[in-house]
Amino acid sequence: MNEMQLKIKACSENELFARNTVAAFALPLNPSLAQLSDIKTAVSEAVTNCIVHGYAGGEGWITVACRIEGEKFVITVSDEGKGIADLQEALTPFYTSLPGQERSGMGFTIMQTFMTTFSVDSVPGKGTTVTMSKDFGEKAESDAG
Repeated sequence: MNEMQLKIKACSENELFARNTVAAFALPLNPSLAQLSDIKTAVSEAVTNCIVHGYAGGEGWITVACRIEGEKFVITVSDEGKGIADLQEALTPFYTSLPGQERSGMGFTIMQTFMTTFSVDSVPGKGTTVTMSKDFGEKAESDAG
């Protein structure tokens, strides 16, 4: 098993760095371009959620951790921000806690769709952790065709 951890400031400039770092770490699994795109998009959504919702544009840190377990790539993205009061509501497609802004409410849905597994743990006042994985085994022929 190989693993890495990245700690970045919660600012929009670091979203691109996080997604590219995670994609580079996945390269030993020989991902297709579509699989890399899925991973990058999911990481972008998770990091953006930390910045926009976890810290509401304020200061804080985001931790991005990855590990390769055989043919499975596991990613966790966590913050120590405000947390999510109603997780079920937050997981509902098109729900946004910031309706006055240009937010689609599809971040969690995108992560869930692009990854093999997806879960969210959140404690109000303490932060949120998103854990997701992508399976690169024989059964993971999502972009075969």
